[in-house]
Amino acid sequence: MPLNLNHIIPESLILVKVLEAANTGIVITDNLLPDNPIIYCNPAFEQISGYTRAEIIGHNCRFLQDQDRNQQARFTIKEALLSGESCVVEIRNYNKQGNLFYNELYISPVKDNAGKITHFIGIQNDVSARKKAEQALEMNYKEVEQKVEERTYMLKQSEEYLSSIVETIRESLLVMDKNYHILSANSHFLHTFKVSLNETKGKLLYDLGNGQWNIPELKTMMEEILPSNNPVLNYEVEHEFPHIGRKLMLLNAHRVELEGQFKDRILLAIEDITERKAIEQRKDDFLSIASHELKTPLTTVIGYMQMIKRMMPENASEKFKTTVNKTSTYVDRLNQLLSELLDVARIQTGNIELHNEPFDFDKMVADAVEGLQTASPGYQITIQGNTGVIFNGDESHLIQVLTNLISNAIKYSPEATQVEIHISMVSNFIKVSVKDYGMGIKEDELKKIFQRFYRVGEIQKSYPGMGIGLYICDQIIKNHGGTLWAESKPGSGSVFSFTLPLDRIVNQVKSYGDNQQQ
Repeated sequence: MPLNLNHIIPESLILVKVLEAANTGIVITDNLLPDNPIIYCNPAFEQISGYTRAEIIGHNCRFLQDQDRNQQARFTIKEALLSGESCVVEIRNYNKQGNLFYNELYISPVKDNAGKITHFIGIQNDVSARKKAEQALEMNYKEVEQKVEERTYMLKQSEEYLSSIVETIRESLLVMDKNYHILSANSHFLHTFKVSLNETKGKLLYDLGNGQWNIPELKTMMEEILPSNNPVLNYEVEHEFPHIGRKLMLLNAHRVELEGQFKDRILLAIEDITERKAIEQRKDDFLSIASHELKTPLTTVIGYMQMIKRMMPENASEKFKTTVNKTSTYVDRLNQLLSELLDVARIQTGNIELHNEPFDFDKMVADAVEGLQTASPGYQITIQGNTGVIFNGDESHLIQVLTNLISNAIKYSPEATQVEIHISMVSNFIKVSVKDYGMGIKEDELKKIFQRFYRVGEIQKSYPGMGIGLYICDQIIKNHGGTLWAESKPGSGSVFSFTLPLDRIVNQVKSYGDNQQQ
């Protein structure tokens, strides 16, 4: 979504259009907000990084370095930001597909009339081609003769070697030229699709069988995305194939970046996931049926427990009262667990429904925090910032997200006493962050925590749970058009943040500038 151009003078309007049209990546960060988040990026930056604007806004620029954090350029940037100076660095970044690219980055501070730094502007150029050429030139300069000998030997052995790999791999594999004509097919492909090599070799990919791969979306990915060195990953095709019937196939394609006779060859791996998907569907069906079947008798048990509490004799023993209270607590936990399992079942079947109505976003956050604060008197839960907007969304589901994030912050911070909530407007998004001072999460596990039933290893040993809370939160935020992510270091706590798009805001109660001053 472009910047809001209302009330901008013509000169500034021209400047915004220039930024949008620039071929170099441009980002603007807000130095007055915690963690200096990105509040603007132009289309060129989206193209360089591979991320959409909705996935960029609200993040700190360091997310582009992924796990490659120990770069000297990062320390140079940090010093420049702290001192409010400009700097120029060359830094290793990673796009959305995880591919490395080298970035020539120019950073400059923006100051207000009082000389206070309010923003930073970053101008970014992808210099991967230049870097690759420099590295190749340096290596060739040192080892020209040795590389010539090695390459000559490799070329002699490569065809037989590659042929052995193709035949050994345990899934269907096609090797194609740059025009998508089949050069070879392994035995697994011929066996899976019950065809001969004569029916396959030399044919155009889109002409195989009954046109099973002649899919417009697949052709676009193969002919436009693949040539740009971006692989085609996990593309599903469900089709009535000749000889084998209806199957669900998973496709992955890569372009071979070699010189000589193998230049621009394309590898297409095809995996039959029909049975695997059927098993997953049966598991989901069982989960849904079991949750529903258990919910009905449990509701009756809850009713009886409430009746027992109301009808408890005044002279009942303390042991009896304690037993009733403990039973009621465990029944409530079981009810919460079944509710979460039902949410998972609805998500998996695509039946999760959002009941969108306008509500005061800041009040929703305050109410959620108030309830948790009452239940956790040993923790101080603070709210910083505000949005001043009426948001059109499913209030109960968003309360569920916020409650889950705060509850986790308390649960996994047994030695801490403080949880911080920060809400703000970042460009045309609402941003909410929940910060704790707990045990933290390892980098290699951060990307997995939103998967269904995944639990961090150390947490799994010490805390009960099924690993579905964060999965449900992630799906709820995605269904609102937003993104949810986490940043953490072991021993230093965690920050869970999510953004929600401005196009769901009904109206703005107060201007953002007024809110910041209050």
